[in-house]
Amino acid sequence: MAELSVASVRTVVVDLPLRRPHRFKSMSATRQSYLVVRLRTEGGAEGVGEAVVPGGPWWGGESVESMKVMVDEYLAPQLTGADVSRVDLVMDRLDRVAARNSFAKAAVEMAMFDAWGRALGVPVYQLLGGLYRESIPVTWALGADDSEVVFAEAEEKLSSGLHSSFKLKMGALDPAADTARVASVARALGDKASVRVDLNAAWDEPTSARWLPVLEEAGVDLVEQPVPGWNVDALRRLAARLTIPVMADESLLTPHDALRLVGQEAADIFSLKVHKHGGLSATRRVAAVAEAAGVPCHGGSSIESSIGTAAAAHAYAAIRGVTFGCELFGPLLLAEDLVTEPLTYADGALRVPSGPGLGVTLDEEKLARFAR
Repeated sequence: MAELSVASVRTVVVDLPLRRPHRFKSMSATRQSYLVVRLRTEGGAEGVGEAVVPGGPWWGGESVESMKVMVDEYLAPQLTGADVSRVDLVMDRLDRVAARNSFAKAAVEMAMFDAWGRALGVPVYQLLGGLYRESIPVTWALGADDSEVVFAEAEEKLSSGLHSSFKLKMGALDPAADTARVASVARALGDKASVRVDLNAAWDEPTSARWLPVLEEAGVDLVEQPVPGWNVDALRRLAARLTIPVMADESLLTPHDALRLVGQEAADIFSLKVHKHGGLSATRRVAAVAEAAGVPCHGGSSIESSIGTAAAAHAYAAIRGVTFGCELFGPLLLAEDLVTEPLTYADGALRVPSGPGLGVTLDEEKLARFAR
């Protein structure tokens, strides 16, 4: 359809401040950078997409700067004249132009879905098969800070009624000290909340085998990606050793990775992420492998603004297998956002927006104010 053909693609990098520093294994972030992709169709529908890597290129290799070049110089020329409703065909075309670059491609696909939904006057979840759930429980991610700081933040979130599960970042300290820090938080929270940990692949197998049972004994409910993504054999042995579930993240990028993890029984839970998989459609394909094997999924986050959070919410809410909640806390961590109306968080859950497309409206004033 001519009115669904792409007429133009524009990008801009923005830097948004965080409410408090968020500490990862290798760095501490006080702001989060985003690549905003704006796509307009011949019929006048505008779609917005977003690419974000948590804290910078340390996680997956892409940065907002590299993604801008990739979209402007390589992906956008292939999009001109393309029909935004033919998502898989267009994404296959982009794969032939550029290998990998999943975060940049996810932003482009997000904008396509948004424009398509707006042109039809329907929310994106209708284009993904319809809602399976109207809201998704949200786990709050705590940084790799001292136990007193982490415990105080968890207590504040509990008292507000917004969150009853927490994920603590690990890997920034000596393993013994890091374990003691998290164990003290888990014991202090006790039965009041679910405590989970994310090592972002910081430990090797011997270190994990030594310290993860201590965390399990302290009351930690789940461990995410303790070893490097390539070391699926170690992940399998650790999953067999622990009674608490092991969740795969860095080991799970593609449907092929999902198939390998299932075949080796290397993970109890899959962490889905729209950006690392390369888009909403690819996320559904990974989830389909998990569902076929009976592996539950969790909706992961890259600290998206309300744009990317809305897109991920549409995907996770339309996937039956996302039974382990989500981590779409990004807008709550941001001191400023990029949309005119905030997303709705209530009773520990995120409500999926129901307006056309992604259901959020870009705030032009804030976009201009925070643009580089």
